[in-house]
Amino acid sequence: MNGYLDIKPEVREALEAGRPVVALESTILSHGMPWPENLDFAARVEEVVRAEGAVPATMAIMGGKLKVGLSQADLEVMCRAEGVGKVSRRDVPVYLATGKNGATTVATTMLIAAQAGVRVFATGGIGGVHRHGEVTMDISADLQELAHTSVAVICAGAKQILDIGRTLEYLETMGVPVIGVGTDEFPAFYCRRSGHKLDYAAKDAAEIAAILKAKWQLGLEGGVLIANPIQEEHGLDFKYMEGIIDTALRAADEAGVHGKDITPFLLAKVKELTGGESFKSNVELALNNARVAARIAVEYAKA
Repeated sequence: MNGYLDIKPEVREALEAGRPVVALESTILSHGMPWPENLDFAARVEEVVRAEGAVPATMAIMGGKLKVGLSQADLEVMCRAEGVGKVSRRDVPVYLATGKNGATTVATTMLIAAQAGVRVFATGGIGGVHRHGEVTMDISADLQELAHTSVAVICAGAKQILDIGRTLEYLETMGVPVIGVGTDEFPAFYCRRSGHKLDYAAKDAAEIAAILKAKWQLGLEGGVLIANPIQEEHGLDFKYMEGIIDTALRAADEAGVHGKDITPFLLAKVKELTGGESFKSNVELALNNARVAARIAVEYAKA
């Protein structure tokens, strides 16, 4: 894989020196936010990571390479999203061989981060088991990646468009630790609470770093999911969002949307139905996750 890696010099220097690095995905830029708000967000999220003492490494697939850290020109290409595909694990060889530009999902960002030696990754929310997944078998590749790829993923839980209970059951079956950041309840992306309890609530970043160190020093492969609730002032009401999401799901059924297109469709519909309120929450939770991820990366580097 090393022949395919293209690591930004700043990121390479940090890795070689054992300094903290935080991986960031690019799907949120290309398929989760509109232009030019996404370019502004790309700059803000990297600034948040730097402010906490870590180096940001936004991932993408460009020109037949797995990019670990993007230049300003690269970020603009990803944010304009002209001909930029949404790339999960199965798509990686196709995009590398054909030279297409691809935005990395949670699964693909984890894959690239692990290859580069980056242990901590901040995203918005993970994919999971979709509602009625027991019938459709629509289960995100993110869950399998968490089971097998040794990267810590800091998120605001799972998107409320998913079946959160089944998602947590799947993670338990695959042996993935799920740790709350100051909470004993799994958050539901826009909402601080989901009604699903967690077994572990960490008190601070140092404790989380110690858990990561213990897991990987034992040779226990696979990731750790770190659930960081959206800040109180930016969170939305759970029951209100359930109604919005039910409406969005019906719209997706009527439009025949499925597979990898379902999440971008639903998020756009939710944004429309909430009058843009969900978009603001999305930005704030992603920035908060990057902040917490950087603190964990700093503590892990010390460990």
